[in-house]
Amino acid sequence: MARKSVFVSDLSSAEIPEGKGATVTVSFTDARKGTIVLDVTDAEGEKLGEKGRRRARRGRRAKAER
Repeated sequence: MARKSVFVSDLSSAEIPEGKGATVTVSFTDARKGTIVLDVTDAEGEKLGEKGRRRARRGRRAKAER
């Protein structure tokens, strides 16, 4: 029997289509508070991202980008 996983937004309880959506991670400077992870839709992720800033990717650049 096959099983299908259905992802639901933690903010709006809307269903997230397969291949879409985002994961929002909140890390506190006080390590005792731990880390919070939210599954959200693309639109909710963009809306939350407007308030923040982009973070540079880590690691070496690919040879094609040089």
